[in-house]
Amino acid sequence: MTNSDSENVRPVGGGGDGETTVVHLMRHGEVHNPEGVLYGRMPGYHLSELGRQMADRVAEHLAGRDVTHVVASPLDRAQETATPIAKAHGLDLATDERLIEAGNVFEGKTFGVGDGALRKPANWRHLTNPFRPSWGEPYIEQVVRMMAALGAARDAARGHEAVCVSHQLPIWVVRSFVERRRLWHDPRKRQCTLASLTSFTYRGDKIVSVGYSEPAIDLVPVHLRVGAKRTKGGAKGFGA
Repeated sequence: MTNSDSENVRPVGGGGDGETTVVHLMRHGEVHNPEGVLYGRMPGYHLSELGRQMADRVAEHLAGRDVTHVVASPLDRAQETATPIAKAHGLDLATDERLIEAGNVFEGKTFGVGDGALRKPANWRHLTNPFRPSWGEPYIEQVVRMMAALGAARDAARGHEAVCVSHQLPIWVVRSFVERRRLWHDPRKRQCTLASLTSFTYRGDKIVSVGYSEPAIDLVPVHLRVGAKRTKGGAKGFGA
């Protein structure tokens, strides 16, 4: 798949007055996680060497853009992904707690065959309501904080572009909200691969379109791309 193949723009409404501002929500690069832990909000999980290459690739992709504000989730992997982008534009990297990964009761656990968390009956009570979801931070709470973070980035980059580095689930949920889709979903079908850009175009204070691109798709392992089968030890889409 080429970058042009993976780009699309979806209008979400007409109108809107004022200057045009683009806020890119970027998912962090690949993380070094040989044990296959659902790391969630845990500290100490850093980009792998491949993840650093992904971050550099996106920095190169955005080098000619009018980026005036770069902000990231406080988690290590997001900060490390955002750093080369901020550096390429001569900007200080800001931090916004609202961009953090979704909370999850399975944080720190593994999902491997045989000893995975989902095989233990004590954990099944957390799986009773996928519409909320019952295993973690409610979808609507993610939407509220992510919309606030988007609005803050828009205000910081009025008439220009901003990059916000966050995490797969919050990015996908806020995109679903903006595009008026239901918030509960099949995690395997999230269009939010590693180091991807989900781009919200504002006219004034109103979002008028959402775009998606994958500048580092050739670096993403095939099994981690949208529609591919997950590995046995994966976390089955709870976050990352």
